[in-house]
Amino acid sequence: MALLLGGCATSPTSTPSAPTNAQASLPAAGTAGPKTPASEPAASTTEERTVLLKPHSNMGLTPPTDVWERIRRGFAMPDLDNDFVRNREQWYASRPDYMLRMTERSRPYLFHVVEELERRNMPTELALLPFIESAFNPQAVSSAKAAGMWQFMPATGKFFDLKQNLFRDDRRDVLESTRAALDYLQKLYGMFGDWHLALAAYNWGEGSVGRALARNKAQGKPLTYSDLNMPNETRYYVPKLQAVKNIVAQPEAFRTQLPLIQNHPYFKSVPIERDIDVAVAAKLATVSLEDFKALNPSMSRPVILAAGTPQILLPWDNATIFERNLQAHANRPLATWTAWQAPRTMKPEDVAQQLDMPVDQLRAINGIPPRMMITAGSTLLVHRKGRLDNDVTEHLADNGQLGLAPEVVLRRISVQARKNDSLASLAARHGVTEANMVTWNKLKAGARLTAGQTLTILVPSQGSRRVARSAPSNHATAAKAAPSQHKKAPKPKR
Repeated sequence: MALLLGGCATSPTSTPSAPTNAQASLPAAGTAGPKTPASEPAASTTEERTVLLKPHSNMGLTPPTDVWERIRRGFAMPDLDNDFVRNREQWYASRPDYMLRMTERSRPYLFHVVEELERRNMPTELALLPFIESAFNPQAVSSAKAAGMWQFMPATGKFFDLKQNLFRDDRRDVLESTRAALDYLQKLYGMFGDWHLALAAYNWGEGSVGRALARNKAQGKPLTYSDLNMPNETRYYVPKLQAVKNIVAQPEAFRTQLPLIQNHPYFKSVPIERDIDVAVAAKLATVSLEDFKALNPSMSRPVILAAGTPQILLPWDNATIFERNLQAHANRPLATWTAWQAPRTMKPEDVAQQLDMPVDQLRAINGIPPRMMITAGSTLLVHRKGRLDNDVTEHLADNGQLGLAPEVVLRRISVQARKNDSLASLAARHGVTEANMVTWNKLKAGARLTAGQTLTILVPSQGSRRVARSAPSNHATAAKAAPSQHKKAPKPKR
């Protein structure tokens, strides 16, 4: 039997290729919407939940032994069976070490994703989608700047209420990114009424899928995923998910070993009411810094601001330890960093001197490259001491941004006035203001010029112009995802 299964292209437990009643039972996208909070319960009934089960599911009264079995029982999407699927099955099955690393990496997150899918009455195959998007790495960043295990582009993340500021990026947050991804997938399913098309839109963009469907309709062609003309990446997107689904359904048929992931929560959400250093939080929870960051990947700074991040995730057993140790530190300082806003455009050296902080440390902690100035209104992470010894306000925690501008080095040049030139016309010709002309040449406002009169003008040096062109827009260090998960060209939607 094992040999027979090993020769199959798809798992014998997979669903029929025809659409199932499970799709019809899913809530319309409009009921979830892009702004649905994660805590809002999905409208569901026991009858609706049973519709999602495959007719031949062997659920009975026995609870799933692990998360993988729970996922199998919730399969509800039509199967895709073609050469692309078989190609991806072979690719994954021939890389057991990669599969094991990827599935092990999913351990902290998979139970929560399955919980959310079941709460929304969505097919549990979707719990496998982060394997395709990011290899379940919440720190993954694509070449198109999509981030997190669900790979949201900045604009799409903002549309789905994923905050992105100086202190955190919710595209990487375990709870928030999952909420947003499932909101988006529900929205796409409501638009297209087909999970394969919804997934294609998640990868390629809803507008692109809509136009491809319109072209097929105009040409009298079928309106299915397999019949659309699409980029190669999208052509392989659903087959990748189907291949992973088939391997999860029957791992032994593909000589693949799935790690045991228990069917119970891995983490617990713990509220925080005071700003606290990341290192201090990890120490109070008695977890390694690496494990703490794996559960709280949205935090890009060494301090957690309670006003902006009022909860942290901790391994289930460590949550109680953290709460007990936090109470013991009730009267002790927890944070050594705070936020400060620049009142005007300033050099980093001037900021460091004003705040009594080493300039190299100021640059390093805030990602300020050489020859850049800090623009007025920018938020900086600085030492918490003296008058800067308060928790950061909610407004600053939610909206703090760092603005940088090239440091302008001026050089003097001499120009000659032409016949009928005025201070205003001469200033406009050289891209400066009339007031500057007056100051630089010690003239009175409105002074008359004579032909051949020599005047001094200050202009940016060549070095300043080069800095302006090459100044990076984002100085945060981005973690890299597995090469096979990254896109070579920006995606239209994310």
